[in-house]
Amino acid sequence: MKNLVIVESPAKARTIEKFLGSDYTVMASMGHVRDLPKSTLGFDPQNNFTPDYQITKDKTKVISDIKKNIKKDTVIYLAADEDREGEAIAWHLIPALKIEKNKIYRIVFHEITKGAILEALKNPRDVDQNLVDAQQARRLLDRAVGYKLSPLLWKKVRYGLSAGRVQSVAVRIIVDKEREIRAFISEEFWKIKLDFKNPSFRAELAKIDGKIAKVNNEKEAFTIRDDCQKGKYLLANIDEKESKRNPAPPFTTSTLQQEASRKAGFNVKQTMIVAQQLYEGGINIPNHTGGLITYMRTDSVNLSQTATTMAKEVIEAEYGKEYALKLPRKFTTKAKGAQEAHEAIRPVNMHLKPSDIKPYLDNAQYKLYSLIWKRTLACQMENALIANTTYTILAGTQNQYEFQAKGTRIIFAGFMKAYTEGSDDPEAALDSAEKILPNIKQNTILELETILPEQNFTKPPARYTEASLVKKLEAEGIGRPSTYAPTISTIQMREYVVATEDKKLAPAPIGEVVNDFLVEHFPKIVDLKFTANIEEEFDEIADGKISWTSVLQNFYGDFVSNVEHIDEFAPRAKFAEARILGDDPKSGKPVSVSVGKFGPFVQIGTKEDEEKPKFASMPSTFKIDTITLAEALTLLTMPKTLGEDENGNSVKVNIGRFGPYVQIKSEYFSLKTDSPYEIDLTRALEVVAEIRLAKEKALIKDFGEANIQILNGRFGPYIKEGKSNYKLPKALDEQDIKALSLNEIKEIIKNQPAPKGRFAKKKTTKDEPQPKEKKEAKKTTTKKETVKKETKSTTKKTATKTTKEKKEK
Repeated sequence: MKNLVIVESPAKARTIEKFLGSDYTVMASMGHVRDLPKSTLGFDPQNNFTPDYQITKDKTKVISDIKKNIKKDTVIYLAADEDREGEAIAWHLIPALKIEKNKIYRIVFHEITKGAILEALKNPRDVDQNLVDAQQARRLLDRAVGYKLSPLLWKKVRYGLSAGRVQSVAVRIIVDKEREIRAFISEEFWKIKLDFKNPSFRAELAKIDGKIAKVNNEKEAFTIRDDCQKGKYLLANIDEKESKRNPAPPFTTSTLQQEASRKAGFNVKQTMIVAQQLYEGGINIPNHTGGLITYMRTDSVNLSQTATTMAKEVIEAEYGKEYALKLPRKFTTKAKGAQEAHEAIRPVNMHLKPSDIKPYLDNAQYKLYSLIWKRTLACQMENALIANTTYTILAGTQNQYEFQAKGTRIIFAGFMKAYTEGSDDPEAALDSAEKILPNIKQNTILELETILPEQNFTKPPARYTEASLVKKLEAEGIGRPSTYAPTISTIQMREYVVATEDKKLAPAPIGEVVNDFLVEHFPKIVDLKFTANIEEEFDEIADGKISWTSVLQNFYGDFVSNVEHIDEFAPRAKFAEARILGDDPKSGKPVSVSVGKFGPFVQIGTKEDEEKPKFASMPSTFKIDTITLAEALTLLTMPKTLGEDENGNSVKVNIGRFGPYVQIKSEYFSLKTDSPYEIDLTRALEVVAEIRLAKEKALIKDFGEANIQILNGRFGPYIKEGKSNYKLPKALDEQDIKALSLNEIKEIIKNQPAPKGRFAKKKTTKDEPQPKEKKEAKKTTTKKETVKKETKSTTKKTATKTTKEKKEK
């Protein structure tokens, strides 16, 4: 084999292979192939922060398969993505594949087209060590924060929690916004509107005696109404002005995520998944091979000359020459640390209209491609020309009230013919819409239809959506294009933040507790400016201005000292103080809601009472800020005794870790559809009977006192011992299974292979430590291989023995 090209994903590999001849093979690394070990810190602070990179378990086969295609004379092209993560992936492949003696070239491209790939092969370069070091600095610093802070949170807040450098700042932004909303005091104000007829239009009070109108209450509003009704309504002035409207720049990662949220309803993760599909290609479109858009992780608004030339051709063909610019429009990136050398997100071929390829795309792909195509086209079109008209109407006995009616008329649509940017504020979106005022001459006395005093209240600031949080993070210089989506996904996955019904982000109770603990003891970690400064230092590493180890040295020592100090001296985290909801009508004791170590709960009474307070955990459907006394009292009815069954056993209903259930002695019956608050004894016994019948049907064999059963489950027969489940050998048929003895069952259990997937022992998250360090890989492998052979042999013997016994019988 002469040439091997290594990319990140199989989809990209398949697309690129179509462009290259038989001398090239294209394979995928499936992302990073090496990482820090999960069980230890992963780097040596005493030895210049030397990292201990290891090939990840899930990539051993990938590395093995790629190695099979490499010979001494194979030329290797590392073609990972063109950002820092991509550079690091390329760098890690060299030692992982042990290809130091081969000819190695690094190639990059911002679109997957034949021309771009061939051009990249003509212009290879070396791996950029500065970019690699910037990624290393981020990875090790994030590992330090997660690895050191997570155990501290376990000890001081609650077991199982974790912290992350950027994620914790994102949570703080959401918590601060929530507290701003809570502290907001709504103020009353009134609007006075006039509806006219012959012709019909509406005007609103703007000034009183030449000053901006402020109507604070009903009394003032009705005084104005009464006075206006006594006078005439004179159209005293008509003001007409022309203004230009400029198009929005082409998409960056951040603005694409925001606009896809507004116009397509995508969350940021979905946007990036669909954008990746459009970038990699692999979509079967006649007469088109390759990707549909340029690289989707970018903070640049630059467009190449090729792109602007194509855009001009399409604009002239679709809309006419008057809509096209004579010279291309250039945009300047405002984001901190933007990579100006890159290009904005755009279609690779502007001539490929969304309508032409719609039959070959799924709905999400079509929506996103349409957005990108229209936005790119619009940014290279003429400005829109808008006529703004204001009618000034005088009213009141002294003409002291000035009402205004504002109209907007499009003189020349320009870029608006193709695309207009969405808005997070519905009212702002309405204000920008075209409104045509009727044609009336100045000094006309208008005919009033009705006068409308309208009560309003000032609104609290809005919660962040995923898109507006991305905008905030970018504005503050926190994170970079590749980090926005994973950051927002992580804080929701960890349940520090929840999405409301209207897709807004609100802090969960435990999110607030963790945030307050970090703000009190680690103010730097959750400080927006500090986090932004760290990002700037990463940028300086990428530019070769500073060393990556110096950034870690400046951070690590003080940080670890602080962790050790807090671990020794700080008290446990302060949970939210109880909110009193009222008094229990039966006992007269206070009913409260608060957050504890295991989550939010309601209680009757206090710890000072002689009688122990009664507690009930609060389901996620309720909120601490809004739960009512009646709702809390309903929750506190659990556990509830409904009566007795035919044998005189108590039938209870309660809510547990896995939801509501009915209990009879030590048996538990899950309630799937019935409400635990409304269920009665008759229905509870029906549920019990249904579940018992289903269990009887599932029972194949019961070994009585041994507490072992063979049951028929969703995926076929299996062994149940106490609370543990075990697989049966696939070689056994139904008769074989029924013939199994207790000793044979115990032998199968003894030689059960280690569980995999979601049934495996729970592992810690990426930056969390594990209690014990791993043993040497060689010993582990040997042991596993031995167990696997023994299990296979024993299972085979057991199956054969069972079949033999059956035949003898």
